Amino acid sequence: MRKSLLLLIAAVLLAGCSTFERRAGEKSATFSQLDETTRQRLKDRDISVGDTQDMVYVALGVPDEKRDRISEEGSETTWIYPTSWQEDQGRTLVGYRRHVVFDPGSRRYRVYPTPVGQRVHAQRAEERIRVTFTDGQVTTVEQVK
Repeated sequence: MRKSLLLLIAAVLLAGCSTFERRAGEKSATFSQLDETTRQRLKDRDISVGDTQDMVYVALGVPDEKRDRISEEGSETTWIYPTSWQEDQGRTLVGYRRHVVFDPGSRRYRVYPTPVGQRVHAQRAEERIRVTFTDGQVTTVEQVK
């Protein structure tokens, strides 16, 4: 009973995650028709020219940004997958802490201020992968190595 309850809780928690297995299940009609080499390539998050939008979705998930471009040559859709991180910017002064000490020689209390600092981080982001589709197939993959 307890083991099945734990398994149920784990399944509910993992249901919200966008994993390769979940995405492959969502696009099972497309994924089941692929050969084993292509399936493994998508599992390794490796996309290439000629892949479909469903294949890219299975490999990389939902893009953070989608752009459509219409020109005389036709229309293109670009999916952008960024990466983000926090960059350490050093320390900054946020105030002072007072230390009160009794001085027995002068029979007075003395106040000594001590500076208090805090680490500062900046949120950074840059494009990691940019995939361009023409007529539903990948025509360009730009990737930061």
